[in-house]
Amino acid sequence: MTRLCERRCEHRTTGIDVAAARGLAAELPGWDISATGVTKEFKFPDYPATVMFVNAVAFLAQREDHHPDIAFGYNRCRVTFSTHSVGGLSENDLICAAQIEATLAR
Repeated sequence: MTRLCERRCEHRTTGIDVAAARGLAAELPGWDISATGVTKEFKFPDYPATVMFVNAVAFLAQREDHHPDIAFGYNRCRVTFSTHSVGGLSENDLICAAQIEATLAR
């Protein structure tokens, strides 16, 4: 099976249930998975590091055409992916979360 971070988002008309999502969540340490989407709060040493992270997330979101809600401050950032076309959680949310984790691991 292809790792989530190696997959690409697709147009989705159906979601994924939380149990199935948690079965795929090995690549998503610290992400809160619910029926409405996936969320994680990240901590950074300072504001420039936080903004660089936000920009990296924005870049990958634009590439995947799957845009999260992002809230950030001086040294923290909360990212939430949800799929509006399915009214909640989809594989696209998991894919983008995994791509963020892979980016941070580099």
